[in-house]
This record gives sequence, structure tokens and C-alpha cells, in this order.
Amino acid sequence: MRMDNYMEKEIDKLLEVLAEYKRLDIANQIDYQKFYLYSLITHSTAIEGSTVTELENQLLFDDGIPASGKPMVEQLMNLDLKRAYEQAMRWAREHKALSVEMLKSLSALVMRNTGSVYSTLAGEFDSSQGDLRLVNVTAGAGGRSYMNFQKVPVRLQEFCEVVNERREALLQAPDDAEAYLLSFDAHNRLVSIHPWVDGNGRMSRLIMNYIQFEFGLVPSKVMQADKAAYIQALIDSREEESMEPFRRFMLQEHIRNLQSEIAAYRESMER
Repeated sequence: MRMDNYMEKEIDKLLEVLAEYKRLDIANQIDYQKFYLYSLITHSTAIEGSTVTELENQLLFDDGIPASGKPMVEQLMNLDLKRAYEQAMRWAREHKALSVEMLKSLSALVMRNTGSVYSTLAGEFDSSQGDLRLVNVTAGAGGRSYMNFQKVPVRLQEFCEVVNERREALLQAPDDAEAYLLSFDAHNRLVSIHPWVDGNGRMSRLIMNYIQFEFGLVPSKVMQADKAAYIQALIDSREEESMEPFRRFMLQEHIRNLQSEIAAYRESMER
């Protein structure tokens, strides 16, 4: 897949930062993987409006202590996403291929306690069971409409086939840069299809991380502080009908986050 010079430079920078991250052996600190997962979950739900912090999630996940003063729906959202990530990580170790049923199963976990039953002219569906939407949706007030719900099943099947084809090629010839690009593209395409009435953002970030888990990459997260730029990158990719705007955003976001992790690690070692 051809890339412009700017993209190549961003990928070179990412690989350089990853090499430093691995050289420092940051990921092998005690409990690092657990806390990194908690951070992925916290920032993903924060993009959707959750105010539960990483520390509050740690207490909730490890000790069952609910966050004082935080809405129960937000805490359930975080607990549900944790279960979905745990399942995704198990499947990633098995190199499980994407399928519509797999995606629906993960969506059911994501929406387990916050989903609802919807009755529409096209029929009834239950978002807590991972059902695909039977209603049309728009990208916020005044936003563009996503594809007609009748097209979703076919497009989701095509999505799985395209992603699996690229996955299989990478399993035969591993390439970290291409695996990251695949994960970003999968995220972008799944958001564009918008298969569910709710939880699409969490699912798209989860599938991005699923591919990264499968190929042993450091998972990328979208920081809540960068929500506006993240949404704009998705909009730009959609309007330009190009993967490039979102790829650029995710490369830059991941580089910044890794550099922050490296800086924090070095500071802790100097104490």
C-alpha cells in the first residue's frame, strides 16, 4: 500500500519510538499490562462521556469498590468494556478471524448493562444482545447520515473479509507498521459502517486494539483530551473518502502517548 513521504516519516518516527519503548522494557514492569488495559478502557469510555477516572476504575475492577458520586451507568459502561476487552484478548491469542457473529458477541459484552430493546417499523432489536441496528442514524445533530441500516449486514461481512485478508497476509509476513495501519483502517471503516445503534466508538477502538493485541503491538489509545481532533480526523477521512487523515491522527496520537510513557518511566527511575 503506497504512502506519501509525510506518512512514511510518521511511520519511521513511530518505529523509532517503539524501539526505545522496547529497549527500556517498560511493558515488563509489574502490573504494567493490567494498568495499561485499565487506561485503554478509561479513555475509551471517557470519549463517550464517562467521568470515571483510571484510579476509580482500578478500585472498581480490582476491589469492587464503586466510584463515589459517579453515575452507575458510567461504572457499568466501564465494567462491560473490561469484559469485552478480556474476551477480545483471549481471541487475539487464538488468532480468531473476524466475523459478523464475533463482532456481535463483542458488542453484546460492550452493551451488556447499558443496552436497550428498540421497536421500529423494521422490527425489534436489542442492543444489549449485539443486534445490528434496524434504524437509520446520523452523526450527531445536523451531521451526515450513516449508511442505510439495510446495507449494514452486507457491508459488515465485506469489512470482515477485507480485514481478514490483510490479517492473514501479516500472519505470513509480519510487519509492525502495516499491522498498525490495518488496525487504524479497521477502526475507521467500522465507525463508517456504524453497525449498532450505540457503542460504535467503543467497538471500533476495541477492534483496533484487538488487531494490535494479535500482532503483539503496543495498543494505541485515544486520549479524552484529544477527542475533538479524533472526531475531526474521522470526519475528514469520511468526507475525503481516504484513510489518510485518520491514519495521520492515530500515528501522531500513538507517538505522543508512547513518548509520554517513556518520559514517565525515565522520571520514575531517577527518583
